[in-house]
Amino acid sequence: MAIGLSPRCSSSTYLSTHPSVSKPVQRTSYRLYCSIPSKTAPNPSPLKRATASLSSPPEPKPAASTEQNERPDPSKSSGSSVLDLVPLLRHFDWIRVLREGFMLNELGLEILSIALPAALALAADPVASLVDTAFVGHIGSVELAAVGVSASIFNLVSKLFNVPLLNITTSFVAEEQALLVKDSDDSSQPSNGLVIEHQTKKFLPSVSTSLGLAACLGIAETVALSAGSGFLMNLMGINVDSPMRIPAEQFLTLRAFGAPAIVIALAAQGTFRGFKDTKTPFYAIGVGNLLNAVLDPILIFLFSLGIGGAAIATVISEQLKLMVSSVNVNGSSGGLLIGRTLAVIGTMTLATSLAAREGPIPMAGYQICTQVWLAVSLLTDALAIAGQALLARGYSQGNYKQAREVVYMVLQIGVATGVSLAAILFLGFGAFSRLFTGESEVLEIAWSGILFVAGSQPVNAVAFVIDGLYYGVSDFGYAAYSMVLVGLVSSAFLVVAAPRFGLAGVWTGLFLLMMLRVAAGIWRLGTQGGPWKMIWSNSEDDNMGGQVR
Repeated sequence: MAIGLSPRCSSSTYLSTHPSVSKPVQRTSYRLYCSIPSKTAPNPSPLKRATASLSSPPEPKPAASTEQNERPDPSKSSGSSVLDLVPLLRHFDWIRVLREGFMLNELGLEILSIALPAALALAADPVASLVDTAFVGHIGSVELAAVGVSASIFNLVSKLFNVPLLNITTSFVAEEQALLVKDSDDSSQPSNGLVIEHQTKKFLPSVSTSLGLAACLGIAETVALSAGSGFLMNLMGINVDSPMRIPAEQFLTLRAFGAPAIVIALAAQGTFRGFKDTKTPFYAIGVGNLLNAVLDPILIFLFSLGIGGAAIATVISEQLKLMVSSVNVNGSSGGLLIGRTLAVIGTMTLATSLAAREGPIPMAGYQICTQVWLAVSLLTDALAIAGQALLARGYSQGNYKQAREVVYMVLQIGVATGVSLAAILFLGFGAFSRLFTGESEVLEIAWSGILFVAGSQPVNAVAFVIDGLYYGVSDFGYAAYSMVLVGLVSSAFLVVAAPRFGLAGVWTGLFLLMMLRVAAGIWRLGTQGGPWKMIWSNSEDDNMGGQVR
């Protein structure tokens, strides 16, 4: 047992009764301030330590050893409960650092290679804001103040969700990437070459999840900022009669259309950080901000758009950042997912634009239908998430029989869920629509869309489930290209049908969008193309009672 000595020590003299000692022996005892028991012996209680001096004393030692006992050995008190910084100071050679300077090893160079581009990227946005402020300041003080208020509101709403998404994406991607590398190292003898190809892919489920969540957040932010600009101005104390009110609302409304690109680009940036790649976000941010600086004077002064031109320049630069980032997100998979998301959003935006041209009352009824349609349809997206996770597990482990069972089961549950939701909406859509408005004309328009809202639910459920199956086997190429083709066909139909049939043409175009998605998915599963060839490879053996090897 190693002991340390307290600065306050007490001594006592006693007569030894040990048989081997024939004369009284004087012994000095010190109060223990710490004890380090061995791993096998328990720590003595305070009562035992107090009575320790009553037991038989040890044999007397020479004076030299007594003198050594009077000085505690620092090396023996390293495990003391008292904070001991000696090992830390010994490990870090401060004298050598001061004399020779910091010597960067491989780890230090890696830290700098990640931190320096990230620092430049973080500094690029504030510099771009200074450029915007400089150009807007030359318009007038009212416009400059209005932009300040609008920018403050935009940053409040966007950063409330965007910053956590960025950091969480970075952590999840880094963790999954590390696990993927570890699993690849452990799998020294895969069953066949196809498995090797699958394992070397760098697709991570967290990437698709973060990009999908970013798209949803971006759309929500756009709607909230554009539709609620007046309410937000009131919260900021900008009254209706204030000279800042009109330019501030104009800037905020235009600026809101860049929210989806900002959020998706931030999710992509978090993905790059998880892969320890901070150079690509720096390039994307640098190119986008450079374009912003070029467009600001052109749109503000040359085209006389004022602060509206500043907002448009910012939105265009954000779109360019997204395009540059999407090229290399997760290899090509992330860029394909972004392209697929843009195809869906573009078709939906076109439908909304065509419905708005019908007038305020038809647009109000259309808004009720689409919001109920999207809200109820996205409930089945939970099945897509479950199918993606379970299918990815079976596929990555080579358990193709389990993967097929997952495909069958989620499709069956999806159809059942869609039929149930359709029945609920048929019976309760009238009550649902009254929650949004009491105007009879708007309600009449909304009720006319019940066939679209309710009848499309089984199709929507299967479409969302197939999306999850795509992601589960990393079939991103087909998912993206097929969605772009489906979006182009549906958009062409909308352009032709909406002017002739009004809202009926718009709803038919959206229903066509979902039907084509399902048709493309069923065709992919049926033809067993791409990664699906591996999953269906042993299906005949299963029917004959064989087992997947």
